[in-house]
Amino acid sequence: MSAYNMLRNGSGAGNGGQPWVLRWSNRIRLTWLSFTLFFILVFFPLIAHYYLTTIDEAGGPDKRIFGPRPGGELCEVKHVQDLCRIRESVSEELLQLEAKRQELNGEIARLNLKIEACKKSIDNAKQDLLQLKNVISQTEHSYKELMAQNQPKLSLPVRLLPDKDDAGLPLPKSPRSCRLHSCFDYSRCPLTSGFPVYVYETGSYPWGENIDPLVKQAFASTVKSSIYVTDNPSIACLYIVLVGELQESPSSSPSSSSSLSPATLEKQLHSLPYWRTDGHNHLLVHLSRKSMTQNFLYNVSTGRAAVAQSTFLERQYREGFDLVISPLVHALSEPNFLEVPPQVPVKRKYLFSFQGEKVESLRSSLQEGPPQSFEEEMEGDPPADYDDRIIGTLKAVQDSHLDQVLVEFTCKNRPRPSLPTEWALCGEREERLEVLKASTFALVISPGNGQLVASAGCGMRLFEALEVGAIPVVLGDHSRLPYHQLIRWSEAALLVPKPRITELHFLLRSISDNDLLAMRRQGRFLWETYFSTSESVFSTILASVRTRIQIPAAPIREEPAQEIPHKAGKAAGTDPNMADNGDLDLGPVETEPPYASPRYLRNFTYTAADTYRAWNRPPGPFHLFPHTPLDPVLPSEAKFLGSGTGFRPIGGGTGGSGKEFQAALGGNVPREQFTVVMLTYEREEVLMNSLERLNGLPYLNKVVVVWNSPKPPSDDLLWPDIGLPIVVVRTEKNSLNNRFLPWDAVETEAILSIDDDAHLRHDEIMFGFRVWREARDRIVGFPGRYHAWDVNHQSWLYNSNYSLCRRLGSGGNALTAAEYYAYLYSYVMPQAIRDMVDEYINCEDIAMNFLVSHITRKPPIKVTSRWTFRCPGCPQALSHDDSHFHERHKCINFFVKVYGYMPLLYTQFRVDSVLFKTRLPHDKTKCFKFI
Repeated sequence: MSAYNMLRNGSGAGNGGQPWVLRWSNRIRLTWLSFTLFFILVFFPLIAHYYLTTIDEAGGPDKRIFGPRPGGELCEVKHVQDLCRIRESVSEELLQLEAKRQELNGEIARLNLKIEACKKSIDNAKQDLLQLKNVISQTEHSYKELMAQNQPKLSLPVRLLPDKDDAGLPLPKSPRSCRLHSCFDYSRCPLTSGFPVYVYETGSYPWGENIDPLVKQAFASTVKSSIYVTDNPSIACLYIVLVGELQESPSSSPSSSSSLSPATLEKQLHSLPYWRTDGHNHLLVHLSRKSMTQNFLYNVSTGRAAVAQSTFLERQYREGFDLVISPLVHALSEPNFLEVPPQVPVKRKYLFSFQGEKVESLRSSLQEGPPQSFEEEMEGDPPADYDDRIIGTLKAVQDSHLDQVLVEFTCKNRPRPSLPTEWALCGEREERLEVLKASTFALVISPGNGQLVASAGCGMRLFEALEVGAIPVVLGDHSRLPYHQLIRWSEAALLVPKPRITELHFLLRSISDNDLLAMRRQGRFLWETYFSTSESVFSTILASVRTRIQIPAAPIREEPAQEIPHKAGKAAGTDPNMADNGDLDLGPVETEPPYASPRYLRNFTYTAADTYRAWNRPPGPFHLFPHTPLDPVLPSEAKFLGSGTGFRPIGGGTGGSGKEFQAALGGNVPREQFTVVMLTYEREEVLMNSLERLNGLPYLNKVVVVWNSPKPPSDDLLWPDIGLPIVVVRTEKNSLNNRFLPWDAVETEAILSIDDDAHLRHDEIMFGFRVWREARDRIVGFPGRYHAWDVNHQSWLYNSNYSLCRRLGSGGNALTAAEYYAYLYSYVMPQAIRDMVDEYINCEDIAMNFLVSHITRKPPIKVTSRWTFRCPGCPQALSHDDSHFHERHKCINFFVKVYGYMPLLYTQFRVDSVLFKTRLPHDKTKCFKFI
């Protein structure tokens, strides 16, 4: 095989140029190349190192080339000079760092010593704080022990719920001796019961189907709206039965007479489910719509049940137990306030008027001869009936023509049905009202029979006179006017005994115009509050019983606030212009968290101690803020009697800055804050700026933003964090009336109602709050407005031009009493006013001023020298439009028609501090009117 291979190789070499020779030469080349590289890389460096080392050793230390040389000779070499400089700089930096390290170590040591000292101080402070807490705890414990000794803990009274078959107490000896203490079960009506009232369904007793349908319908509608009515008879304090008015007289048909005979009616009353044998805590209500009403309860033994009706005989009426109520003239319809005549001018066409007929009394007074004098008549037996003397005297006054009077003792048409010895009404209601509209006084002659102490006919005359503003003159001191024990009628009517008929003309002429206007205004108030609608009649009946048994009224109705969620952004800064107090010393500044005003502290005190005084007070400011259960004689405030609504008090509280305030200004309430209510509509940037300006405002409890826009706030809107709650309230509709809704989010007595574009400094707000604390029933405001009578156009005008400075008032940013006026504005003030505010989107501030002036009969208080509000950068406001002022002219005149007079008052009083010094021309009179 080797020979064969060699032959193959040989033949191949011959053919291809001997390839084995090439392979051998290649091997030789690689070997030589490897040896050469090994020598260069290994031996050459060793030889070079040896040679260089020997050169330095042979030349001596001074002739070294590569070793270190003394004297810095190496730095003289150009290519290593930079390296030398770097080394020197690094050395210097290292020295500096070392020095700093040593310095910091020293500082750390000193700080460690201070930390140890601080720790020791903190430990000592903690021990002192613990000791103080122990002292405070011991003091509080001692205080509670002392209070417990002087004021024992009282629990709520036990509620006594009688059985259905409760036999009750024995009846009094005489039915006429029934009084509250002997016939009323107080155990059913605890002070904390809330005065629950159960009303029988008219279909649950036999005679219910004979009641006048209008009376039944009006009664049912008012029952549904009452806050005191309950469906649970087992807890009821009072049970009400509607007994009339019946459609026809019981004697009109045999069937009705037999079914409603005294014995039958008494039997049906005893069969009522909760009568309990004697009818205690029952009230039988007889509502009359006619001048002659049935008195079918006269011979019926009502047991311990009280009776409320318009007609009473003396033998039937139980003083202090039964109720004389007003007739139900407007059963289902609401009175039209725009048709009610104005209260001015004070004196009208007729000095007094009377239209009526009583055939039984037309005797000697209609004869030609003059009547006998009282002296001659009193020589014999006392006259049995003074009506003859009244007729003769009044006709003599009419014939004398000293004053224009209208007296008619015979009706042109058939007179209205009336009771015996009672003066019947003449003509239709519209005809009588036209005469009364032209009369300054309206005579109401009581029945000739002294046994008839109250009659529906006299009640109808009284109602019509009050309705149109004619001052009633009641002749007859034996008459009982509606709610006479609870209302001081002498403030709205003249009560003249019949023997003084000859002095009546002199008496009427001697009354001044101011007194006449006050009596007319009070009469309008009584009619509007107690008699005008079926709701007011029913509510007044309930409030009368509730007041007699001294149960506080229910809390006022609050508007539930539906909050809009929002997120707070960065903390708001304090605008130095807003918080700068200048030189004004505003006294102590509370830095406490939000504190709500105390609620209902004096409800029972006022009800139990001041009932008579409250019911019989003339118009004027007394407790005009929500802290009393009722005050029925104050204009519009007495609506709380009809609605049976309680108020929030403003007194009470401990701590705070009251002591310092009392030493300076105000301070009647030791601890108090206020709420800002801000109305806004699609001005987010302006609103955010206004909210931010409230940051750091003292005495601020919270901010309630009334979001009047149908669109919710922007999702990316960041609200300022002012350190206090900001409650954003969603409204049902866009209305300026929402500003004055009694929101339940408001927890303070004082409200600063302000627009979102108004700029007020903190010192101005604080000063206004201080002033309000001294005049809590007033509106305290800042910018000035005025109203004036236009003689040429016979109308009222509005103006906000402070340069005129003639009869000035204030604008819509003011401090007021919170829930009281808000409740009156939203639920008591005539709806027509709120409707006009919605129609014009204007005038809500004027409406509030009208209301407060009408209630208090006081003007507002203007503070500071500010006359206008300026909002740089704000969009166009409604007040900048010319139509804005024309609408306000119309609002004022419309409000005057609704109230019947101009309630706004002028004043020359303005409250300033030493900070606000304004020079006014001597010929300008500052007469502030409304805020």
